[in-house]
Amino acid sequence: MSWIAESYAKINLGLHVLERLPTGYHRIETGFCFLEWKDKFEIEQASEMELELSDESIPTDDGNLINQAVSVLQRYVGLENNYRIQVEKNIPAGAGLGGGSSNAALTLRMLNKIEELGLSNEDLIDLSRDLGADVPFFIRGKTGIGKGIGHEIEEIDIQPDLWIVTCFPNVQSSTPEAYRYCEPNPNPDFELERVLTEEDPEEWRYMLFNDLEQSVFQRVQVSGNLKDQFYEFGAIYASMTGSGSAVYGIFEQDFVAINAYNGLLDLDLPTNITRPGFSPDYGIYRKE
Repeated sequence: MSWIAESYAKINLGLHVLERLPTGYHRIETGFCFLEWKDKFEIEQASEMELELSDESIPTDDGNLINQAVSVLQRYVGLENNYRIQVEKNIPAGAGLGGGSSNAALTLRMLNKIEELGLSNEDLIDLSRDLGADVPFFIRGKTGIGKGIGHEIEEIDIQPDLWIVTCFPNVQSSTPEAYRYCEPNPNPDFELERVLTEEDPEEWRYMLFNDLEQSVFQRVQVSGNLKDQFYEFGAIYASMTGSGSAVYGIFEQDFVAINAYNGLLDLDLPTNITRPGFSPDYGIYRKE
């Protein structure tokens, strides 16, 4: 018997870098929402811990966040059994889509259920502190505004009721470099939560910004070109997500979004299309 579940990608709706902290992290403010871009997990008991990824270019050593999530549970709670974790990888790495954090969060949630540990989401979030700032968002599974270093989530329904097309330009972006060359701004011109909850998405182009774009576009020019391409395709708003390098466009009409999606696929770029008002399936299912 095995267990199956799905691990979803995210995009950032705006990202304000407010302050550089002594810890090396940054105080930020950002909107988190979901994409229909997902990895598929299957976990079963085994004689020893084993991680298998469909993408062989991704290391399966101790640096992998899935293995780190397993280690956290073993260290602080204890696991009765060993498991083989098989992952069909679809979310690109180094894209700003949160694939690694999403995988870590699902690993915690699945093993909590399989082993009947009885840990609450808040317990899992406490255990995930060292795994990544995005992990708490994926554990909760609710859209919202991320504050602090991104781990403090104010749950608000900000999933756009519009089409989202997201593209990875086949070039990875370094998160440390993105922040290193970004100048924090403690006083943004527009309050992010107000823009996301009160302003028409057609106005986002003039009010909703990712502060990391400038530093990333200087080094990963293809991402900047991709943002321009989305506007040429007819997006009402386009932005880089997170620290890049993936870029997304938001579209009002389905045929315009589908045209953009197909156009980017024709360029052999990994691309996803997400339906309006998408909500992820956070279920964990027994597979007989």
